[in-house]
Amino acid sequence: MVRPGPRNLITDVAGLRIGHAEDPNVLSGTTVLVADAPFLAVADLRGGAPGARDIDALDPINLVGRADAIVLSGGSVHGLDAASGIVAALRAKDRGFRMSAVAPSVPIVPTAVLFDLANGGDKEWGEVSPYRALGRAAFETAEENFALGNAGAGLGARAGIYKGGLGSASAVTDDGFTIGALAAVNSVGSPLIPGTNVFWVFPFEQNGEFGGRRLKGEPSVELELPSDMKVAEPGANTTLGIIAVDADVTAVELKRIAIMAADGFARALRPVHTPFDGDIVFAVTTGRRPVGAPRPRGLMRLGSIASDCLSRAIARAVFEARSVGTMQSYRDYFP
Repeated sequence: MVRPGPRNLITDVAGLRIGHAEDPNVLSGTTVLVADAPFLAVADLRGGAPGARDIDALDPINLVGRADAIVLSGGSVHGLDAASGIVAALRAKDRGFRMSAVAPSVPIVPTAVLFDLANGGDKEWGEVSPYRALGRAAFETAEENFALGNAGAGLGARAGIYKGGLGSASAVTDDGFTIGALAAVNSVGSPLIPGTNVFWVFPFEQNGEFGGRRLKGEPSVELELPSDMKVAEPGANTTLGIIAVDADVTAVELKRIAIMAADGFARALRPVHTPFDGDIVFAVTTGRRPVGAPRPRGLMRLGSIASDCLSRAIARAVFEARSVGTMQSYRDYFP
């Protein structure tokens, strides 16, 4: 049996914390995942218009393979500055990768960004963007309990025609594994079954976490692109996700979990991984529980649950969001 964790947040994976910071004037924000020690991490990129920093450091064939923090941010390329604020905070704590005993620490902070530059906020910040300060503030406020919806990287996001946001979910297995997901949803695609107020992922919903609405009858789904998707503009979208597990997997095994988890995007949004989205999934592990034997089956199970968890986090992001400016929320469309 699989059930949500006590918080139904990614921080049900023990040892992880999430921090947010927002600028309501800019209508954008930053979210960071941190832990008390460096953690094994990988990334899987599926979208056609990504914006990222230091993802190659997580490739299992490369040197480092571990991260000190992972950042999801609004701001498109400007949002990559959020990592610099976090790097500074980590170095002040002497955290990071060391090439030698005499060299300063090098914090590893992979970052992915979404495009929220056309959402009506004030983007005339001059030569210095607000994102470095937002990154530092998010790092300093990281904790186990955190807000959803119009929080952090989700503040200025849209999902199709609906207000997007920041969502999270978790799952605990009957033998004690914990899987968590975090999603910042700013997709071209729609999260709803056409002609209904029902999320695509309604069969996976736990305890009414995104409204408990169900289909009435059997709707006919048009095979053309949905009418409530966003106007597709290059670089103007992206859904970002983080999957966390507590299993003692290797980097290659964690990569397989990330690949499987990315299917949670396709379960929750239509269309997905388009030329206009920069979809990226990070996967991290605290490595506290042995996978056990047979190992491939254990990995398959973790990846399947992670995919379901990420799809739930995407629906929660949209359900928890509130209208801002010209962006109307799901709850305004469907009271």
